[in-house]
Amino acid sequence: MTQYRIGQPMSRVEDARLTSGQGTYIEDMNPLPNIHHAAILRSPYPHARIKSIRTDKAEQMPGVKGVATGRDIAGMTQPFPVGVTAPVKYYSLAVDKVRFVGEPVAVVVAKNRYLAEDALDLIEVEYEPLPAVVDIEKAMEPDAPLLHEDVGSNVANHRLFDYGDVNQAFAEADLIVKHKFHFPKYSATPVETYGVIAHYEASGNHLTVWSNFHGPFTLQSVMAHALQMPSNHFRIIIPKDVGGSYGIKSGVFPYMVLMGVVSKKLGLPVKWIEDRQEHLMASSSGTDRVTWIEAAVRGDGTVTGLKMKMADNVGGYIRAPEPACLYRTHSNSTGAYRIPNLAMETVAVMTNKCPTGLIRGYGGQQLYFPLERMMHMIAEKLGMDPAELIRRNLLRTEEFPYKTATGGIYDSGDYAAAFAKALDLVHYQQFRERQVKARQEGKYLGIGLACIVEPSGSNMGYITVALTPEQRAKSLPKSGCAEGATVSIDPMGGISVRISTTPTGQGHETVSAQIVGDVLGVDPRSVRVVAEMDTLTSPWSVASGSYSSRFAPIGSSAVYQAAMKVRAKLLAIAGEQLQKPPEMLDVRSGKVIVRDDPQQQISLKRLIGSAHWNPQGLPDGLEPGIHETSFYTISNALAPDENDLVNGSATYGFVADAVTVEVDAETGEVHILDYITVHDAGKLLNPLIVDGQIMGGLAHGLGGALYEELAYDRNGHFLTGSFMDYLCPTATEIPPVTIRHHETASPLTPLGAKGLGEGNTMSAPAVIANAVADALSPLGVMIDSLPLSPHRIWSFMQAAQTDNEV
Repeated sequence: MTQYRIGQPMSRVEDARLTSGQGTYIEDMNPLPNIHHAAILRSPYPHARIKSIRTDKAEQMPGVKGVATGRDIAGMTQPFPVGVTAPVKYYSLAVDKVRFVGEPVAVVVAKNRYLAEDALDLIEVEYEPLPAVVDIEKAMEPDAPLLHEDVGSNVANHRLFDYGDVNQAFAEADLIVKHKFHFPKYSATPVETYGVIAHYEASGNHLTVWSNFHGPFTLQSVMAHALQMPSNHFRIIIPKDVGGSYGIKSGVFPYMVLMGVVSKKLGLPVKWIEDRQEHLMASSSGTDRVTWIEAAVRGDGTVTGLKMKMADNVGGYIRAPEPACLYRTHSNSTGAYRIPNLAMETVAVMTNKCPTGLIRGYGGQQLYFPLERMMHMIAEKLGMDPAELIRRNLLRTEEFPYKTATGGIYDSGDYAAAFAKALDLVHYQQFRERQVKARQEGKYLGIGLACIVEPSGSNMGYITVALTPEQRAKSLPKSGCAEGATVSIDPMGGISVRISTTPTGQGHETVSAQIVGDVLGVDPRSVRVVAEMDTLTSPWSVASGSYSSRFAPIGSSAVYQAAMKVRAKLLAIAGEQLQKPPEMLDVRSGKVIVRDDPQQQISLKRLIGSAHWNPQGLPDGLEPGIHETSFYTISNALAPDENDLVNGSATYGFVADAVTVEVDAETGEVHILDYITVHDAGKLLNPLIVDGQIMGGLAHGLGGALYEELAYDRNGHFLTGSFMDYLCPTATEIPPVTIRHHETASPLTPLGAKGLGEGNTMSAPAVIANAVADALSPLGVMIDSLPLSPHRIWSFMQAAQTDNEV
């Protein structure tokens, strides 16, 4: 059993059912009889007024049970609440206008999906096309087409921040480097698309929704508000198996409301499964961002100040949890560097694109692409090796816990050691020598570096930084990152754990079983973990769900605390029976023993039996049964203060990447030679699962760096509606990867763990861009936008050639 202790590799308990085809996904579920199927009519226009919708022909089609339109939705729901003051009205169906290609316009419900799809062709919609805008900068212009007339502009949120003495830093700088960067809009493309089953019971005004949602967190209240329904009348059930999310399945919430309303209108349980075209066109995505960044630098390479303006394209509507992407990395805006002065301007802009939302690395890839590119650009301006520049600015071990300019509290780390390990693994100096020879032969080799901080376990209060301190003061302060878990033991000794972290493939069941098995001294494979979420029966809070890499620091801590409560109860019972104080006892291999006399022992089975079968024999003050629930949060996850300082995460990990590439100057194709990544995620709970998560995050980041972009033409028409046009990396595109770890335990979590799994999603676009820029530096090529497709790189080279000729 030793090999299964916390921190040791253990194969996933989930895999037995998944590899044998016994997983239970939303499409597999038929929880009710007489379920009917829905299909959604979507807008072909990026921006148009809806003049009329005629549904009579569709409603008369045999097998069709009914049709719902925006008029029904507006009459039966309220607009979804948003976290900004701009009066944006967003419903689950378009009401007066459509504002992006693919926006839902009507829903048909029929006996099966085939009939419902056929009936969509019979709905007649008269549109009045309107001018569209998809470019962030153009959307902010005074004469841009307005998406929401009540707002008065396309800006949904705008804030200014000033930390330290930025003006002095720039006045005293020996060098100022500035540039503008463009980050693309791209998706998460999980294997399983959105799915919803909704059943409204008129007798009690109860709505039950089954969905592969990865909440409930704050979005349960958003949905309950829109439905005008008491929260305990709105039940959400999430299956134990979800075919990936990477954040994007938070965006299923409008469809959960939509199908709930349709079920209520028609008096039928309704099922809807999204197809791939719908998912690419209209589900959700990461935000595309324009960043204007300036750095104040001393002659020795020390960066003393930053100015950043970040403009996010949130799409046709700003919808919950946006504009959180602008603020998710607020506390770690200066990354892994000692930069005391920072000025920021944040803008959330609405355009005629699909709305954005949570996605793996949420805000991190948009932050680190310009920040890490700037570090290489500064080094080039100073004639300094980028590795040396990074070393000079990295936080030092003795500085932890480190408070950032914006209020983040980095709990622990040894950044210099992790970075040095990455340089050693990539054979940095040897590659530089090889690079010189390659250039003499007309080959373009490059090496890129990136050091990033990976926040995990969101402090829910960070979202309110979107509001001014005066606006925040008018409502209840928001803070915390609480998660709950329950550990129980039945009368026959069976141990069960119920978690509320809605796993989507991360192995939460396995790690939970390891923790409980370790704490209670039993084989973890004997522990049953219940991972499906039910808002009526599961322990959960406003933060519960699967996002922000929160399981390792928060979810696992809740499991550990609940297990420790059970352990304490068992030791109290054993203490009475062995006539020893609990502090002299230990739990090992299914028994409680006396530490200094192991021959004195009693089996767990007997102690459990006492709690259930002989409650009158329990020590005074102990309740019968064994059923313990614990909620865990971190004390420094406080609400933002009056100076906009906020510690937005529970813990902060570190990633150091080093990548070598060769670029074909004739075709613009990038070939990654080696990818080195070194992680500090505190104490690793299961290294086997950890490395799998790193590979997944790296593949996602690789897609954003080289392949993936949800593209629109200048008129707002969607261009990448299938995998023929939207390119994702496959197994053959994954480069050689070396993963190493440098563990510095977090002092804040009981197991010392930090979150992990999103880091390379954040770092890969930046480090690959740095490597390509380094390779093409003899040509004077500037890399300031992604993805680095062969065509884009070729265009960069042509532009550089033109500039050189001029």
